[in-house]
Amino acid sequence: MDATAQAGSTIAVTGASGLIGRALVPALRAQGHRVLRLVRKTATSADEVQWDPKAGTVDLEALAGTRAVIHLAGAGVGDHRWTDAYKQEIRDSRVLGTRTIATAMAALQPKPAVLVAGSAIGWYGDTGDRAVDESSPAGTGFLADVVESWEAAADPARDAGIRVVHARTGLVVAKQGGAWARLFPIFRLGLGGKLGSGRQYWSWISLRDEVSALMYLVDSNLTGPVNLTAPNPATNAEVTAAMGKVLGRPTLFPVPAVALKTALGEFSTEILSSARVLPKVLEQAGFQWQDRDIASAISTALDR
Repeated sequence: MDATAQAGSTIAVTGASGLIGRALVPALRAQGHRVLRLVRKTATSADEVQWDPKAGTVDLEALAGTRAVIHLAGAGVGDHRWTDAYKQEIRDSRVLGTRTIATAMAALQPKPAVLVAGSAIGWYGDTGDRAVDESSPAGTGFLADVVESWEAAADPARDAGIRVVHARTGLVVAKQGGAWARLFPIFRLGLGGKLGSGRQYWSWISLRDEVSALMYLVDSNLTGPVNLTAPNPATNAEVTAAMGKVLGRPTLFPVPAVALKTALGEFSTEILSSARVLPKVLEQAGFQWQDRDIASAISTALDR
């Protein structure tokens, strides 16, 4: 275990108001850590630190003594239709934010020991039925290009000798946000069904395992890319069947690919593409998942 993450250390978190951040911050505090939340507005409490990712500024004095940073901030990939302007917002929010945080960490004295930088399995592109892990090269497409630039933006911290981990997160199963927040109401009404062919793989992780994995990365000696997914990716048809079983509802209404493309535009390609991503690094490190299959993750999200 990395001694820098001992209980009582100071950990800064960006994206603390997001789906993962809202669960992560109280979990860190429950372990005895002091948590600093980076905010874009004027800091008004002792646990807030002002930063402006687009301007490249951070209140360094307020970050003094920070031992680790978990960087989760970024515009939601599925929050808006992918216009050219929003695609630029997706890219800038990740690349500029990560560069800002990495540069600030490199300037601190003493320097923080670790940056756990949010990333995504979009790195791998559409893998079809082919399983990939952290040793696999980057794929192609908009999100793959974004992730490549996103991870490179952490170089200032890496060059300063700070341990950098890229947490390549899959689809987070949670009722509070993300894809499942949209799926649950539909399936509860008995209107759920597979999307497109249903053969595409979804690499997912439960929210509680995502939080545990992020804290594990702070405590570990791991470096570089780490896939934050469950060990058992599921096809969309398998996800659909599990949703129906857990909720006790029929799943008779498949959504044709053409309808998704009409409704969602270019973003539909990400829903219809396949990502069979395996968490090889976490498995070899001995990480223990609480939700190893999709039915368990769905039940956990619903508090069942």
